[in-house]
Amino acid sequence: MPARERYPHLPKAVEYAHIGWDFFILTLVVINLTLLLFDSLFLLGPINQGIANLAPGFHTFYDDVIHSRFITIDLVFVSFFIADVLLGWSIAIAERRYHRWFFYPFVHWYDVLGCIPLAGFRLLRILRVVSLLHRLQRLGLIDVTRWDIYLFFAKYYDILLEELSDRIALRLLGNVQQQIRASDSLTERVIERVIMPRKAQLIHEIAQRLESTIGKAYQHNRQSIMGAISDLVSRTLRESPEIQRLKRLPMGQQATSAMEASLSGVAQRLVDELLLGIHSDEFRQLVERTADSGFDTWLTVDEGSNRVTEQVLYDVLEMLKDQVRHQGWKDRYE
Repeated sequence: MPARERYPHLPKAVEYAHIGWDFFILTLVVINLTLLLFDSLFLLGPINQGIANLAPGFHTFYDDVIHSRFITIDLVFVSFFIADVLLGWSIAIAERRYHRWFFYPFVHWYDVLGCIPLAGFRLLRILRVVSLLHRLQRLGLIDVTRWDIYLFFAKYYDILLEELSDRIALRLLGNVQQQIRASDSLTERVIERVIMPRKAQLIHEIAQRLESTIGKAYQHNRQSIMGAISDLVSRTLRESPEIQRLKRLPMGQQATSAMEASLSGVAQRLVDELLLGIHSDEFRQLVERTADSGFDTWLTVDEGSNRVTEQVLYDVLEMLKDQVRHQGWKDRYE
């Protein structure tokens, strides 16, 4: 079924009419809730007597004109609320706002139930205020996020949510630590279920990192390596008895110097060629075969390695618990 599309943007006059109606309904809901609260307090004996003593004229007026006709007055408000629900439902159908035409009363259940003039359902009209404020916020007519009351509740809601989530996280991490301590085959299961299925990927990664590490190290230290090779060749020749005897011959000094230079050059070129060869496919395959042949040996599990693995995991979880214990809301609000 193709996605439903809303009708083109409404004319400005219709938009302003919607906005005006929203403000009108919001005002009615606030007045109605205030009246409900005051009438509930008016029924309390001490408050009723206090109003009678402080403002007898107002007490008589309210008791005779409003309180005695409270149900009728409330039904007048309810009639506007029912009209708002029916109007909103009609607009939702016209705009195809929901997948089915009858979804509106289920989505706005608090508006529908709030129209019932019974004490328990009247409290749902508070949600109607929230809904209207959200609608005005979405239209950009108000910015609730800048209100002091919103900032107050948002702050303590954030603190409460963080504290609850931290307590849950600490409990979960503690349970995981207990499971690690109680397990006798954790290392074997990690190797079998985590490492071995990724054996080829790990070996390939080892070969790539080795190639990259050796190449970078050689580039950064080439001069030092070449100097060390020259020194090694010179020392070897100086310590050779045959070279010492050769030096005693006529032109022997020149011959040994030339030999030393030639051997140093050959050794340096050999190292250069060897290090350049690490980027070849042959070298990578050699490293992968070497790593593959020793991979299973590296993963041999004994009591000591099993204990070390469990301790590492335990300490990592303990570090996470320390991080969770840090009350981040203090850094944000202090």
